[in-house]
Amino acid sequence: MKITDQKRIDEYYDALLKRDRDYLGVYIVGVRTTGICCLPTCRARKPKKENIEFYDALPHALRAGYRPCKICRPTEGVEVSPVEVQRALKLAESSPTGRLTDADLRKLGIGPATVRRWCRRHLGMTFHGYHRMLRINAAYGSIASGNTVTNTAFESGYESVSGFRDRYKAVIGRPPSENDAIRLVHYRRIETPLGPMLAAADDTGLVLLEFSDRRMLETELYELERRLAARFLPGDHQHLYSIETELHEYFRGERRSFDVPLHPVGTDFQKTVWRTLLEIPYGETWSYRRQAEALGRPEAVRAVASANGRNHLAIVIPCHRVIGSDGRLTGYGGGLARKRRLLQLEGAIV
Repeated sequence: MKITDQKRIDEYYDALLKRDRDYLGVYIVGVRTTGICCLPTCRARKPKKENIEFYDALPHALRAGYRPCKICRPTEGVEVSPVEVQRALKLAESSPTGRLTDADLRKLGIGPATVRRWCRRHLGMTFHGYHRMLRINAAYGSIASGNTVTNTAFESGYESVSGFRDRYKAVIGRPPSENDAIRLVHYRRIETPLGPMLAAADDTGLVLLEFSDRRMLETELYELERRLAARFLPGDHQHLYSIETELHEYFRGERRSFDVPLHPVGTDFQKTVWRTLLEIPYGETWSYRRQAEALGRPEAVRAVASANGRNHLAIVIPCHRVIGSDGRLTGYGGGLARKRRLLQLEGAIV
């Protein structure tokens, strides 16, 4: 629907000027003077406030007669990777052994420059760096299953065992001879209607699920690596496939709870607080005080709020369902705009 509340219009316009990524999936802006609709992060020149209107979803903007912007391409979804990037990533993930060159990509009609720019922006590394990480991940699994270091080195496409050992130690932090002492956590990027998320899992369960533009995400990853005494590497895991499927069902309104095993990492108190979050029913909200009372610690409102802020499993452990005692939306790592959209999706607020 069209947004008519002036406070939200002011909030959204301010976010538009800043190209605030926290508002991806929260609104679509229609520009009356051009007849074009855009994402909040569009890099096109910003119109005056009196020349725009906001919609809560793309179909409503299209029904109002707006055409999709050719710069930010809102019809392709929120931060959906280009088709040739998706093809390149699938190629890397399906071929973790051996080497991939720019020439290999060109033969398949994939532009190396496009893939390189996207990977640097969204993965924090080059495409070839990403593929090398996948190769080391596959090598770890090969050695863990009983293969020798020498066989693994050549099967992974390395020309020498010494070169393989050096690369393995540079990525993992230990030589392959100490493979049994190494613990890996696999992670991958998942695209959602509210922006991309980073999911990580080990054999125990889902360790991390955060919006990839969350502030301090790097610090959060470092803390998890330290607490788990593990190394995070891009790769596949059954729990990652499960959470991707369940998130898609959740955003389509087909799922109200999650079945993927969870592996929350925190103090005993934090884990107790997070368990109370799982008691909040879909479509309802609690105050921090009510959550503290459910915990049997009515005096610990501030400590409960702090523990909620340390939740590493967004959406599945629903800290977005906790609001202020006065009914206002308060702190959320993914941004208050996303928190509002999640509660609207669940029918907790209008």
